[in-house]
Amino acid sequence: MSNPLALEPAVEPTAVSGPTAAPGSAAAADPRDTQLAELGLAFRRVFRSFNRLRGRDTHLGAGELSHAQFELLIELFERGELPAGELAAAARLTPATVTQMLDHLAEQGHVERVRSQTDRRVVVSRLTRQGRRAIEAKRAAWKRRWEQVLIGVEEEDLRAATRVLERLGAMFEDAPPASLCETSQADSQ
Repeated sequence: MSNPLALEPAVEPTAVSGPTAAPGSAAAADPRDTQLAELGLAFRRVFRSFNRLRGRDTHLGAGELSHAQFELLIELFERGELPAGELAAAARLTPATVTQMLDHLAEQGHVERVRSQTDRRVVVSRLTRQGRRAIEAKRAAWKRRWEQVLIGVEEEDLRAATRVLERLGAMFEDAPPASLCETSQADSQ
């Protein structure tokens, strides 16, 4: 299975229900299966939207932060100054990518590179005032959007959504079991 999000649901959530529903439709399916299929479709839509957000980064105006740059700066904002290698690991990017991004962010005035005070052999990156202001502004804008879109969602639903997202995140972090990979390879042949 090359893309875990490419799985098609066993039951189409918009299938006709009622006494005339055909076998295999939503009415004949287990309600949990239907709900899992709907969750899978919603997750795929979010995943695709996120990919489109990252794709729009190539069309930013001068001085605008890309999503990837924003994520990198968030690490510096939350953790303080870091060497490029640690920053790459924290942001889950390659060291070469992070070095290139840091070069660009330094040119824009968002970060500066300095020798570590504790080990002069190590160069660390840290946010400048301008970088901190850019992060705070972008965070505030996202917070407003986040709160606006979640108006009316009950606390219990937010807690449930958090648990589901944490489980999904853990699933994508863990390597799939070998038996799943073998089954997927056998199915595709």
